[in-house]
This record gives sequence, structure tokens and C-alpha cells, in this order.
Amino acid sequence: MSNTSENKSILKKDGVSYLVPFILITFCFALWGFANDITNPMVKAFSKIFRMSVTDGTLVQVAFYGGYFAMAFPAAMFIRKYTYKAGVMMGLGLYAVGALAFFPAKLTGSYYPFLLAYFVMTCGLSFLETSCNPYILSMGTEETATRRLNLAQAFNPIGSLMGMFVAMNFIQNQLHPMDTAERAQLSQAEFEAVRDSDLTILITPYLTIGIVILVMLLVIRMSKMPKNADKFHSIDFIPTLKRLYAVKRYRYGVVAQFFYVGAQIMCWTFVIQYGTRLFMAQGMEEQAAEVLSQKYNIVAMVIFCISRFVCTLMLKYVNPGQLLKVLAIAASLCVLGVIFLQNIYGMYCLVGVSACMSLMFPTIYGIALKGMGDDAKFGAAGLIMAILGGSVLPPLQAAIIDCKTLWGMPAVNLSFVLPLVCFVVITVYGHRMRREH
Repeated sequence: MSNTSENKSILKKDGVSYLVPFILITFCFALWGFANDITNPMVKAFSKIFRMSVTDGTLVQVAFYGGYFAMAFPAAMFIRKYTYKAGVMMGLGLYAVGALAFFPAKLTGSYYPFLLAYFVMTCGLSFLETSCNPYILSMGTEETATRRLNLAQAFNPIGSLMGMFVAMNFIQNQLHPMDTAERAQLSQAEFEAVRDSDLTILITPYLTIGIVILVMLLVIRMSKMPKNADKFHSIDFIPTLKRLYAVKRYRYGVVAQFFYVGAQIMCWTFVIQYGTRLFMAQGMEEQAAEVLSQKYNIVAMVIFCISRFVCTLMLKYVNPGQLLKVLAIAASLCVLGVIFLQNIYGMYCLVGVSACMSLMFPTIYGIALKGMGDDAKFGAAGLIMAILGGSVLPPLQAAIIDCKTLWGMPAVNLSFVLPLVCFVVITVYGHRMRREH
């Protein structure tokens, strides 16, 4: 009877309940969701504040997701040497330092110190994701691991919604209404005055979240956390990598994760450029068009969040690979609408992509790490390094957008060919993993 009960619970293993640790670690998912989605609109904000092109603005994404790539394996080695809890605490510490570094960056009045602050912050997020994802997988039986991770990841978009809300109401709506063209005509002194005012607005939410992160760090430090997945502390780097590479579902999973994260960041970052072009064509001013576009982005995130909970329930009855494949096909069809519809229905399709993406990250993660045991610490690092897709692919899309028009079509529409390619790759992965499962 007890075994049956344990099999039904996704937060029990060997008679031990992991509810409280699960809640604390799941809160961290919301915290890095906030960081991700307050940052996406900053591509447009920094481009305006510093009078830069869209391509230059995407250096924010390069720095942000580059930190994930750079720190993933050092984080894995740190976690292997110590514990998941130590990895979570290190991640929170770096997150806080990066967020609080926005204040000295603002004092310089330069763009590049902000990129450094983003990089430090995401080094912390890399520690968090490398720690928290496999930690959640370990808090119960292997049979319920993918469902458990999907449940924890369902709280990530709640943090993302908060990030979007703060970006829209406390940054975008508060910036000087002067558009990019008008800023280009300002004298140097006038430009610096407007820039400094806008930067003061921009850094306030980051300083606030930095303080919140420090409080969370203290809570985790004082809490008792499980050590069931921290049995081995030797760092057998090369042998472990060889074992991981030999597993097909893991090897292909890293590739699929690279393209998924690239698609997600492109669809959520450039919804503002897509909507701005669409609404300005209808006679709306640039700032109003940007704010309205961000509202659509928030709607997309709400749908993403609801879809994550629905898909988590569906995983109880449906093969993860099969569901991943179906949603990737649906996302591909939506992106075709984004490319070829030059009206409000194109925006509706772009919002609809989020419903399809909701399942993808944790499901690819869960499939790739299934049965890895303690090797999951290094396996998680490879999957977190795949977040580099969010650094590599958006600048390519931005370069297309900067062309304004291509082959008689708006370049911003045509740029969504890149997410389309990404979803095709994920469709193939889901199909193969359906057969393997």
C-alpha cells in the first residue's frame, strides 16, 4: 500500500517527503524567470537609450546568454565537488552581485559596463539552472522525474510574467517618450541628460531584485536540504563526458535544447519589433506601439504559463517525446503565420507560439537526463551550455531585421524563418525520442 502511494506522489522517495525543499528550489525557478524576461525588452530599451541599431542592442542577449555558456561546466564541477545546495547558494550570490552592479554601471554612462553586469548575473543563473534542474529530478522517483521538473518549471513563467510586467510598467512606460529618430538629433549635452534619466529608471528594478535575491540566499542557507543526490564528489571530467556523449538521447538533447532556447528568445525578444512595425503602420507612435507590443508579450506569457500546467498534467498519460513532437509541429505552423501574415493575425500567431513552447525546455531536459544518476550534474551543464542558442541566434535575426525590407517583405516578418528552422529540429528530436521511449 505504501509503495502504491509513493508511486503516485512525485515528491516522495524511500518514504521521505521533499515538499519543503521542492518549494524553496521551485522559487528559484521563478527568480531566474524574472531575470530572463525583464531582460528581453531591454534590447529595445538600450537601443533607444544609447541610439544604437537593433543588432548592437542584441549584445545584451549575447552577454546574458553567454554567461550561461561560460559558467555551466565550472558550475557542474563545483556542484560535483560540493553539493547542490552549495551550487544554489553560489548562483544566488552571483545573481545578486550582477543585479547590484547596475548601479556602478549607470554611473559610467556607458553601455558596456551593463553588459558586464548582465554577464556576472547570468553566471549566477547558470549555477542556479545547473543545480536546480537536476536537484528537482532527484527529489522523488525516476518514473515521475519529468513530471516533477515540468511542475517546477511551471513556476518559471510566473517569474517571467513579473519580469515582463515590471519591464513594461516600471521601465518602458517611464522612459522618455522621444523616439529613436528624435534622439539622434539631440546635442551631446541633451543626449546625456536624457540618457542618464532613462538609466536611473532602468536600473531601479534590478537593484530591487538584487536585494530580494540576497534575502533568498539567507533563507536557503538556513534551511535543511536533502543530500540524496550528493553521494559522489570526485571530478572525473573526461570519463564522464565520454559516458554522456555515448547516450544518444542526451547528445541529441543538447542540440535540441540549443535550438529551443534560440527559438524562445527570438520569439519573445522580437515580438516588440514585430508589433512596433505592425502598429506604427496603423498610425501609432513608436512608444505606444512598443508598449502595446509588450502587452501582447505578457498575454503570450500567460498562455505559456497556463499551457505549462496543462502539459504537465498531459504527461501523466502521453509519451513525452510524442507530445514534444506535436507541439513543435504546431509551433512551426504558427511561425509560418507570423512570416506570411502582415496584419494582426500574424501577431496572434506569434502569441500562439508560446502555448506550443511551454513544454519544450523541461521535457527535452528530462528526456536527455533520464537514468543519468550522479552523471546528471555534468549532464545538466551540457544542457545549460546549450542555452548559448539564446546568445547566438537572436543577433542573426536582428541582422535580418536591420535590413528593413527583403524580397518585398518586411524584414522583421522574414526573420522568423530562424525560429521555424529551430522548431523543425525539435520536431525531429521529439519523433526520435518517441520511438526510443
